[in-house]
Amino acid sequence: MAFQPIVDVRQREIIYYEALVRGPNGESAFSILDQVTDDLLYRFDQACRIKAIELASDLGMRERLSINFLPNAVYEPEACIQATLETANRVGWPTEQINFEITETERVNDRLHMRSIIESYREMGFTTSLDDFGNGYANLDLLTDLRPDTLKIDRDLVMDCDSSNRRQAILRSLVALAKTLGTQLIAEGVETREESRCLLALGIPMQQGYYFSYPNLEALADIDDAKYD
Repeated sequence: MAFQPIVDVRQREIIYYEALVRGPNGESAFSILDQVTDDLLYRFDQACRIKAIELASDLGMRERLSINFLPNAVYEPEACIQATLETANRVGWPTEQINFEITETERVNDRLHMRSIIESYREMGFTTSLDDFGNGYANLDLLTDLRPDTLKIDRDLVMDCDSSNRRQAILRSLVALAKTLGTQLIAEGVETREESRCLLALGIPMQQGYYFSYPNLEALADIDDAKYD
């Protein structure tokens, strides 16, 4: 696992670390997921959760931990979460410090089932995010059925936002939408100071991307204070 920080630019602090799957030689998450067959999906999802919590504890993480999960691997929320709860209890990790990200690699085939997962996790004290919002399978229509705590805005909407009036218009609309729905926004894929400053001005202080830090393999990053200026 690698960890990438999610920062609050306004508060000048790291608020989450996202746990990202990596291969033994640093291979990307996509290359690893391509090797996971349907019959191994559930075991793989469980193993990733356990590994992320154990590593976060070993590294002395104090911030919230965000874990990607594969919605089609969760056949029954209460049963599938047991290994996660057991691991959190064993290492002393508070459940309210865990956020689950609905990954963009899968289409949500059964939205009622997905809503059941989100609502069940919320009752257990977890929070949830919809990853890569605005691209791929994470589209606006999902919000008619799903009520995640956070929307993570895809890099395609963030890229060059400081010089794109159209992207700024879309981002303003998302800020208004999130306020109406009671959902927080996180901008993904922030790569320049100009993008970060523009997002903050638009009302999106929570940000993630290479501008702040690349994912660190089995390590936690420190953010240079200058990144917040």
